[in-house]
Amino acid sequence: MSELSVELQLNTLPESPGVYQFYDKDGKMLYVGKAKNLKKRVTSYFTKTHENGKTRVMVKKIRHIKHIVVPTESDALLLENNLIKKYQPRYNVLLKDDKSYPWICIKKERFPRIFPTRKLIRDGSEYFGPYTSMKTVRTLLDLIRSVYPLRTCNYDLSEEKIEAGKYKVCLEYHMGNCKGPCEGLQPLEEYEQQIDDIREIIKGNFKSSLHYFRKEMKSLAADMQFEAAQQIKNKIEVLENYQVKSTIVNPRINNVDVFSIISDEAYAYINFLQLSHGSIIRSHTMEIKKKLQETDKELLQLAIVEIRQRFQSQSKELYLPFALALPEDLKITIPKLGDKKKIIDLSERNARFFRQERFKQVKITDPDRHVNRIMAQMKKDLRLSHEPRHIECFDNSNIQGSDPVAACVVFKDGKPAKKEYRHFNIRTVDGPDDFASMEEVVFRRYRRLLEEGSSLPHLIVIDGGKGQLSSALKSLEALGLRGKIAIIGIAKRLEEIYFPGDPIPLYLDKKSESLKVIQQLRNEAHRFGISFHRDKRSKNAILSVLEEIQGIGDKTAEQVLKKFKSVKRVKEASLEDLSEVVGFAKAKKIYENFH
Repeated sequence: MSELSVELQLNTLPESPGVYQFYDKDGKMLYVGKAKNLKKRVTSYFTKTHENGKTRVMVKKIRHIKHIVVPTESDALLLENNLIKKYQPRYNVLLKDDKSYPWICIKKERFPRIFPTRKLIRDGSEYFGPYTSMKTVRTLLDLIRSVYPLRTCNYDLSEEKIEAGKYKVCLEYHMGNCKGPCEGLQPLEEYEQQIDDIREIIKGNFKSSLHYFRKEMKSLAADMQFEAAQQIKNKIEVLENYQVKSTIVNPRINNVDVFSIISDEAYAYINFLQLSHGSIIRSHTMEIKKKLQETDKELLQLAIVEIRQRFQSQSKELYLPFALALPEDLKITIPKLGDKKKIIDLSERNARFFRQERFKQVKITDPDRHVNRIMAQMKKDLRLSHEPRHIECFDNSNIQGSDPVAACVVFKDGKPAKKEYRHFNIRTVDGPDDFASMEEVVFRRYRRLLEEGSSLPHLIVIDGGKGQLSSALKSLEALGLRGKIAIIGIAKRLEEIYFPGDPIPLYLDKKSESLKVIQQLRNEAHRFGISFHRDKRSKNAILSVLEEIQGIGDKTAEQVLKKFKSVKRVKEASLEDLSEVVGFAKAKKIYENFH
């Protein structure tokens, strides 16, 4: 279709809530989105200047627009989620998860069995979950079995077969793990009461079980059955200990879903906690790859619908970090203080921990993605127009003004490129003048790169505060490079970062990966400069000693230094060794001077 046809479609869009779909020239779906006002939202794609390159590319491909009108924005959200899952458009984030999660099944049968499963069979049985790990399921089932004697056999315990004496009790009965319903030794009503209590425990509510066992314990003690009363007391302690460990916040917080989100330039991490009676009964973190620079609000809104569907949540109250348009039957709480805020903070900590673990895994399994993420984060943190794939850092080194030198280290894609490191002897500055020295080396470095036609860095890091940064800027200005290369200064005292023309420094989070890369650059430049300074001082000391020997000039001293590297080795050298370098006559003078 022509551009005019797209323009006509925009003019005919309704100003109602709904879902829109973009298609390319081949009829392939590019994107699905929701809107409170379809006309305004869809038109904005064609009237705005998009900073994100992928969005610009997508808009250029749009040849046809379809829309579906719905009664409310909440309905649009649900429809959008279903369409994304069905068609998986190229420019939508895909919230897919092929993992099969475990459930706890209470089988629909007389004397129901309770067991873990990854398959849901629609036979009327009850399924609780899904849980995010089998370990959680086993821990919960171990607790239940330690408190309630349940059958583990798969016999058909129909009334007729039990009365006919078809089955015999097994070892589990003799061990006290089962009360023998197969021989009619346990009434069905008692067994079903246990199942009712177990349902509540799975939901995080221990109140019913604890009440029953306390009442039973007192009754047994009153009848002088102290051994049986002690066994009941042990069960109470097991339940209470588990309850204490699982209760995170106020037990009155019941049947609530908690969501939080943290994100960087490329990915978002959404954590979901489900609470029942103050206990976390489910936790899950979802990683989402951004496609079109989606906002945290957009991603969280989409993820909430998907996660609640996936885990079949029936909770009617949600705790969120900020307001969102969600289905109207949900109660949204945005906690600011107290127990509710603590649980939001806990959810966010879970998301951060998951993100850190993913970083560690990706660093090993997908180094390119790791580098891309750090470069994107540095671009954002340091307000750069381009990712700093090529960074150079300068540091001056002198001790009491002697032998002033400077170092330039180079990082490519966040890693040291040691073959491109450079040392500088300070030529035009007398004494310890860091500002003038910085001006000289920055000028020499980039004049040379310009003369050679070599690539310039995306970012220059100056080890020092405003003074050193101003000196470096003078050199860039003299070379016509100011504004063409990003440049910052980092001061050691508080790790503050200075930008040209801005008196207020930037303070990055101490755990920020951007700051860690800058610190690594600064430390590497310092190390490289100090080693060069040390070598230079050592060389000057050797030359000084050799030049004091009568008849030994600069050229001879340089030859000896090049061969033996230190005064100690010169002293240890034999006359023959020295003769091979400078001839017998000069070798004899050097040898006799040290012996």
